[in-house]
Amino acid sequence: MRSEASVPFQRRDPERATPAEGADGGSPTPEDEGERAESRPDWERRAAGALAFLRRRVTGEYEVDDFGYDRDLTETVLMSLLRPVYEKYFRVEVRGLENIPEDGAALVVANHSGTLPLDGLMLQVAVHDHHPARRHLRLLGADLVFLLPVVNELARKAGHTLACTEDARELLDRGELVGVMPEGFKGLGKPFSQRYRLQRFGRGGFVSTALRSGAPIVPCSIVGAEEIYPMVGDSRTLARLLNLPYFPITPTFPWLGPLGAVPLPTKWTIQFGAPIPTDGYAPEAAEDPMLMFNLTDQVRETIQHTLYSLLVRRDSVFF
Repeated sequence: MRSEASVPFQRRDPERATPAEGADGGSPTPEDEGERAESRPDWERRAAGALAFLRRRVTGEYEVDDFGYDRDLTETVLMSLLRPVYEKYFRVEVRGLENIPEDGAALVVANHSGTLPLDGLMLQVAVHDHHPARRHLRLLGADLVFLLPVVNELARKAGHTLACTEDARELLDRGELVGVMPEGFKGLGKPFSQRYRLQRFGRGGFVSTALRSGAPIVPCSIVGAEEIYPMVGDSRTLARLLNLPYFPITPTFPWLGPLGAVPLPTKWTIQFGAPIPTDGYAPEAAEDPMLMFNLTDQVRETIQHTLYSLLVRRDSVFF
């Protein structure tokens, strides 16, 4: 019987390395794992990703912050559901992402429209999927969003929080990218005849928050959302009965029932403008009403002019 030392040395052929080994015959490296993952069929990668996600959910290997934001669920499930709507249905074109900083706090201020707040969700996908740093946009939502049973949970999991000064300031102080739509329900529920005409931006609370945090303000203009549900009427009686800010009447809703709730497949453009710095102001500047008015008006006018510019260049609502 030969001893182990008497067995002649054999050079291992890297091309004949087993799947459990790396090219040098040792343990597989992350590069080896990545190459094998890329070589798998698409359905196999999706299945492996789904199984890994389920394992993390079962074992509790995921984190939820104190606002309820579940990054793992958002990236793996929610973004996967929204992405086909973004890419195939609305065919969103995004511009000016270089105006969003690679890291650190910033406040994205956008126009709001479309009867249902799909524009906020598409904005979140645009930043996550196309920004070089794949940043997560933490949107500030109205009270109603967090009063609805299922919507409340999903909004929290996706990183959204209540549109109040305390929450916005906390997120900015942590260096998060925060999104706000100051028009609120006035913009979301405006009639089709007033499309792309910005409503009042409230009292400028978002400017005060940015000034206190020293975060730049990034204006954002969204074209295409106004036409997904052309709102030709508002049943105030039904709105009062249902405790809603408005009850939309469109050419298809409520006449076609659930089918009337399907949005029209318009072509969207999202453009981010040049950031407006706020870190050069003194701390007491947030108490100056004239400064807040001027900055609020500057942001609003920037968004409005950009909307007009995009509309002039648009060939069609749907193409």
